[in-house]
Amino acid sequence: MTTLTLIGKPDCHLCDVAEQIVETVVAELPEGAADRVTIEQASIADDAALYEKWWEKIPVVLIDGELHAHWRVSADRLRAALLAADTQGASA
Repeated sequence: MTTLTLIGKPDCHLCDVAEQIVETVVAELPEGAADRVTIEQASIADDAALYEKWWEKIPVVLIDGELHAHWRVSADRLRAALLAADTQGASA
């Protein structure tokens, strides 16, 4: 199972764009792979620790807790990372 965490805040245009990219990429993953991705959302407005760490970089995408992207999310790069994580998870 792969956990993708999208960190943003309300009323953030880039966060909205990142969310759309994440949802589209996950929906387009090969059969079965999308079922192994859990999407979590977190807001820096609700969590002081997240605010302290990420306020200058939102939106932030973490894959299994590791930084994947900030500010702008590339659909191609995200797709490749999720497929790689799925392959690693399947072989573990």
